[in-house]
Amino acid sequence: MARTAGFVRRQLPGILALAALIVAYVIVQLPTASPAERAQIASTYAFKPMNIAMPSGFKQQTIRRVNQDYQHIDAWISSVGAGISMNDLDGDGLANDLCVTDPRIDQVVVTPAPGTGSTRYQPFALTPAGLPMNDVMAPMGCVPADLNEDGRMDLLVYLWGRTPIIYLAKEGATALSMAAYQPIEAVPPRSSTPGYTGPQWNTNAVVVDDFDGDGHDDVYVGNYFPESPVLDDKIDGGVAMNHSMSHGLNGGEDYFLRWTGSGTGSVAFQLVENALPRNVSKGWVLAAGATDVDGDMLPEMYLGHDFGPDRMMHNASTPGNIKFTVTEGTRTPLIPKSKVVGLDSFKGMGVDFGDLNGDGLYDMFVSNITTTFGIQESNFAFMSTAKDKSQVRADMTSGHAPWEDLSAPLGLAWSGWGWDLKIADFDNSGSPEVAQSTGFVKGDVNRWPLLQELATANDQVLQYPAWWPNVRAGDDVAGSQTLMFYAKGPDGYWSNVAGELGMSIPVPTRGIATGDADGDGKLDMAIARQWDEPVFYQNASTTKGGFLGLRLTHESSGDVMPGSPVVGAQVTVTMPDGSKQIGRVDGGSGHSGKRSSEVHFGLGDKATGPVQVNLCWRDRTGQIREQNLQLTPGWHNIQLGAQATER
Repeated sequence: MARTAGFVRRQLPGILALAALIVAYVIVQLPTASPAERAQIASTYAFKPMNIAMPSGFKQQTIRRVNQDYQHIDAWISSVGAGISMNDLDGDGLANDLCVTDPRIDQVVVTPAPGTGSTRYQPFALTPAGLPMNDVMAPMGCVPADLNEDGRMDLLVYLWGRTPIIYLAKEGATALSMAAYQPIEAVPPRSSTPGYTGPQWNTNAVVVDDFDGDGHDDVYVGNYFPESPVLDDKIDGGVAMNHSMSHGLNGGEDYFLRWTGSGTGSVAFQLVENALPRNVSKGWVLAAGATDVDGDMLPEMYLGHDFGPDRMMHNASTPGNIKFTVTEGTRTPLIPKSKVVGLDSFKGMGVDFGDLNGDGLYDMFVSNITTTFGIQESNFAFMSTAKDKSQVRADMTSGHAPWEDLSAPLGLAWSGWGWDLKIADFDNSGSPEVAQSTGFVKGDVNRWPLLQELATANDQVLQYPAWWPNVRAGDDVAGSQTLMFYAKGPDGYWSNVAGELGMSIPVPTRGIATGDADGDGKLDMAIARQWDEPVFYQNASTTKGGFLGLRLTHESSGDVMPGSPVVGAQVTVTMPDGSKQIGRVDGGSGHSGKRSSEVHFGLGDKATGPVQVNLCWRDRTGQIREQNLQLTPGWHNIQLGAQATER
C-alpha cells in the first residue's frame, strides 16, 4: 500500500499536467455545427453549376515548361495562373461577361456568362497583335477597368515574363470580338530593339484604384518572383526561391502605374518605383486588396505575402505622388506574433475587405495555409477594434493597425490551402457570406511529408531551387481540397456549407468573381480552377430578401455604355432600424478573381420602401464629393460628377 502511495506521489505532477491538458482541451474546443444545423443554415442559398464556353483550337497542356533549375518542382511553379473576372464588357447594362485566364491553354478568354444569351458573341482569346511576345510568357489574370476614361471597359492582362498588356476597347465596335480591342503596352518599351526587351516581371496581383487622389485610376502591380526567366526551359539558372519561409524579402519588386493622361485609343502611365518601402515591395505578393478604411477617400492596401509577413499600408499620397506607410497591430503576451496585423509569418494568398460584424467599419479576411497534418497556420478574420473611421485614421497615421484576429472563435480559421476569396451577400439577407478557394497541386503521390520537411529547413538554403524536394506532375499537395462557402449561423458562428450546396468538388480552385449576371438582384459566382474547367454558379436562391444595386459611373456627356466606374466610391446604406451596411466600387481586390464594378447590398426583410444612401466619391478633378439619397430597392444607374444624378 505504501509503495502504491509512493508511486502515485511520484506520478502526481504528470497526472495533474494531463488533467490540465484535458480540461484546457475541453475549454478551448471550438463549437461545430451539426449536420442538421448546417442544413438549416444552407437552406437560404442555392446555386446552379453551369459550364463556361471556351474557344476551341488551342493546344492543351497539363503543366508548364519552366527554367531548368525549377524542373524538379515544375508542378509547384505551375500552381497559379487560373483567374476569372465578371463585368459588363459589351455595354448591355449587365455584368454578364467573363474574362477567363486558363493555364491549360495559356490564353485569356472573353466569354458570355452562361444563361445570359450565348448568341451575343462567340468566346474569343485576347491576342496581343503587334506587341513583342515570346513563348516564355504566361498570363496570370485579367482586370476589367476603363483605363482611358472613354466609358468603355478595357482589360488589363498581367503575366509572368513581361510587363502587363492593356486591351483598349475601340470606339465604334458594335460587338465583342478581338477586333473590338487594341492591345497596347502598360509600360512603354525602353528600347527600339526588335523583340521583347522589357523587364521580366512575374506578376500575381493587380489592383486598379485612384491611389493618389487626383480623380484618375492608377494601377498597382505586385510581382511574385524577382525579374528572372522563370518559364524559359532553355535556360539553366538565373532564378531563385524565397530566402526564408517566414520573412522572405527577395521577391519581385512592386510598382505603381500612375495615370498621366488618356485619349481615344490611348492612355499613359508613369512608372512609380518607390511608393512602398523596400522591405514591403520585395515581398512575395500573391494577393492585394484596396479600399478607403479611414474615411479620407484615399485607398489603403493590404498586401498578402507568401512566406510572410503580410502588410497593411496606410495611404499618405497626394495628387501626383503615390506614397504608403506601414502600419502594424499591437502584440500582447496572449496574442501570438503571427496573429498580429503586419507581423505574421504565414502564407498570405487571398484578401478581401468587408464588414463582417455590421459595425460600419471594414474588416479583412485573409487566406493562408490551414491544412491539418500539413501546414496548420490559420486564416485571418481581422476585425476592426476602432470606434469609428476617425479613430482608424488616427491609429494608422501613428503606425497602428486597429484590427484583431478573431478567426478561430468565429469559425473561419481553418479551411485548407487557401487562395482567393470574396465577401458578399448571396441570399440578400443583409449579412455577408465568405466564398473561399482552396487546394494546391492535384495528383496521386502525397508530397505533404516532404513539404513539411521543407517548412523546417534552414533559411540559408531555401533560396536555392536545388534544395527543394520534388513536386512534379503526378504529385499531390492538398489536391482534393474544395471550394468553401462560409455562412453565419444564428449564434454568430460561421460554418462551411459548401457540401450542403453541392459545391464541394475535389479540384483546386483559384480565382472567384462575383456579379449579378442576369439582373435579378442575386449575386452569381464564377470560379477559376487550376488545371481544370472553370465553373459558373448561377444564384438560384428562392429567398425573398430585397436588394439595392448601384452602378456608379463618372459623369459623361454621351451615352457610352457601360460608363466609367467610379472606382473607390464609398457607399453607406442606413436601414429603417438604424443599422448600416457599407460597400465600395472595387477595382480588383483579391488574388486572381475580380468582382464586378457594381455595389450590391442585401436588404433582407428590413426594407420594403426607400432606404437612406450616403455616397462619397472623388470627381475627375480629384475633389471629394458627398451626397445623401433616398433610393428604392432595386438597380439604380447613377452618374457622379459635382453631384449624383440618376439616369
